[in-house]
Amino acid sequence: MRETLNAAIAAAVASAIESGKLPLPSVPEVSVERPRDPAHGDWATNIALVSAKAAGMPPRVVAEIVAGELRSALAGVAESVETAGPGFINIRLSRGVVAEVVTRVRAAGASFGAAEPTGRRVQVEFVSANPVGPMHVGHGRWAALGDSIARLLEHAGDEVQREFYINDAGVQMDVFAASVSARYLELCGREAAFPEDGYRGAYIIEIAREIHAEEATCWLDAAPEAREAHFREKAYAQVLEHLKRVLHGMGVDFDVWFSERSLHAAGEGGGPSAIERGIERLRRAGHVFEHEGAVWFRSSGFGDDKDRVLKKADGSYTYFAADVAYHAGKFDRGFDLVIDIWGADHHGYVKRMESAVTALGHPGGLEVVIGQLVNLFRNGEVVRMSKRTGEMVTFEDLLDEVGADAARYFFLRRSTDQPLDFDIGLAKERSSDNPVYYVQYAHARICSILRKAAGADTADESVDIEAVAGGIMVTPEALALLGAEPGTLAGEAELGLLRKIAEFGDVVEVAARQRAPHKLTTYAEDLASAFHQFYTHCQVVVDDPVLRSARLALSDASRIVLATTLGLLGVNAPQRM
Repeated sequence: MRETLNAAIAAAVASAIESGKLPLPSVPEVSVERPRDPAHGDWATNIALVSAKAAGMPPRVVAEIVAGELRSALAGVAESVETAGPGFINIRLSRGVVAEVVTRVRAAGASFGAAEPTGRRVQVEFVSANPVGPMHVGHGRWAALGDSIARLLEHAGDEVQREFYINDAGVQMDVFAASVSARYLELCGREAAFPEDGYRGAYIIEIAREIHAEEATCWLDAAPEAREAHFREKAYAQVLEHLKRVLHGMGVDFDVWFSERSLHAAGEGGGPSAIERGIERLRRAGHVFEHEGAVWFRSSGFGDDKDRVLKKADGSYTYFAADVAYHAGKFDRGFDLVIDIWGADHHGYVKRMESAVTALGHPGGLEVVIGQLVNLFRNGEVVRMSKRTGEMVTFEDLLDEVGADAARYFFLRRSTDQPLDFDIGLAKERSSDNPVYYVQYAHARICSILRKAAGADTADESVDIEAVAGGIMVTPEALALLGAEPGTLAGEAELGLLRKIAEFGDVVEVAARQRAPHKLTTYAEDLASAFHQFYTHCQVVVDDPVLRSARLALSDASRIVLATTLGLLGVNAPQRM
């Protein structure tokens, strides 16, 4: 419909120019948007405001001229074309056109609102937690965010790969191994000096206990270097499998688990490492210099506030050098766009990475989304400790208590640039106060209506809702009945639901473009509310077979769009609750 209206407005302006009503040299760029207030219509355009100066006429006058042309151009499509405010043109579609969305949704099914393949390859890298312990709830928010952004981009026609960057190189892995080694020695009955900066969580004792149960005391008298090297790999493997299991339990699976170690390893045939090759690429491009024995990247030439060290005077590489190599490899793998989701503490790191990607020949190829922190509450009271361990509440703790659906939905309800207050008590409520329950209940209610209409036992778990829905036949004459009673609660409730369904494609397009899944949660709650209003004021299973089929079809279209919206959020759409 957006394309249809854009073309009609452009044709209306062209007609006004040709007739001499509008003294414009050419037709300006046309766009239509959904008004914030539904009372203003289904669509609005500011074409008069953007062209008034060139026409040498007041915007309101231009709007009246274009609206006059548009009324005839949209005959049969628009119920009304009105000017408003300083020069907006508001368009309200005819009821029949609005009702056509039911047919389109039911024909497209889960692909409703999906775009044709774009040919663009996108990589989304997210979570990327250090494999030295359990994930915190912030990681859970980034997991939900990254996976939902990937789903949105796929719906928008992109080919998407999900990647987890494993920070398995560097000092933190050595400290991790030393921590496990100390706990192992204690389990063997020997005193051990615990590393001053070691990991003190109870999970370290559990890892050491598993190693002790499997290998007994065979490492008790081994050289500390050999013992820690062995424990590093054992503990690392255990934590990595734990991360994969917890994320899978939330419905988040990665296509690639990329090891940071591979960047430090020698290249093929003993050649230079990926880090060394990355620095050399920058050097060949003229962006590297040496100063006081260190190797620097001239990032200030790309808008960064200062230049950045790649290789220290002692010969060791910085984390930034590894990140340069890592991102160079992403584009070598053929991605057109790379999206990284980082924690709030990485905000100052963004510009240097954008500078490096530009210097590597991919300006605009990197996009960084910063995820803010999560504050846990229980019925309004701050929660800081796990009841089970007396330590920090982990992502796994939260999943175990509220479930994957509630966790994902609540994580996605706010814009990523805002801290998130997550109320565990609310997430567990089975009431309309809980937004995910409210939306899922709307879907389950529709499924119950469809089963009842088909004469099926509403408690029968074997009933195939898709088959039931497929048996609902609806004619154009039936659809014409939807919203056909202007001024009545029934008519307004039907029209409100139809219009909300019709917004889905635009909501998904904006959410994908802005990397903003929270727009889907807002839409899901609005759609659920519109359906509940419809259900309250409109009896669906009525005696009149024509009206009955129309309202069943509208209910089915609502079911499809609700399920698709929840699917893009990674949340289940239950048939019973």
